[in-house]
Amino acid sequence: MKEKLQDQRIDYTQGSLEIGDVDPNPLKQFQKWYEAYEQLKPKDPNAFVLATAGADGAVHARVLLLKGVDQGGFEFYTNYQSDKGREMEENPKVSMCFFWPEMERQVRVEGLVEKLTEAESTQYFKSRPHGSQVGAWVSPQSEVIDSRAFLEERVKHYSDKYESEVPKPPHWGGYRLMPTRIEFWQGRASRLHDRIVYNKEQGENWLLNRLAP
Repeated sequence: MKEKLQDQRIDYTQGSLEIGDVDPNPLKQFQKWYEAYEQLKPKDPNAFVLATAGADGAVHARVLLLKGVDQGGFEFYTNYQSDKGREMEENPKVSMCFFWPEMERQVRVEGLVEKLTEAESTQYFKSRPHGSQVGAWVSPQSEVIDSRAFLEERVKHYSDKYESEVPKPPHWGGYRLMPTRIEFWQGRASRLHDRIVYNKEQGENWLLNRLAP
């Protein structure tokens, strides 16, 4: 397998990225890239990897779905009692990474995460399908369970309990990652990729630099 992996390579030739071509606001630049990627109709265009670390410093990563770019940050939802929820409570410094292979692009976001308000979380929760709403009550996320039957029994219980309107669980809600650093990566030939990084300064100002690949 090692030799097979070492032989797998591709040259990136689809585009380029210059400081003079990007928006001075990284969230607007992200929106431009995201809308261009979404037009390709890939599966889960809003998927990203979220990396967190708790008080012990151990880093954990998993794939989530972005649910908004608003009020200066990137929004997503989860169970507050999950592994990532507990880690973000202990250490609000997190990072997310978007990889869009069809366009040979990557976006890395670093910053501090904060909880959305109950009103914001409730508003989004009400927009979810009934099955997803029930699922938020069903799963004790990240805990060890005996079998799939455990979940199926709880699905029946909460589906019967909440046949129509499902209230938002108190242990479920949203987060907003307020970025301090955002990097846009465009693949280039011979691994000489373009990397433009935004670092947050005072107020709404961002410092732009090109990084070596």
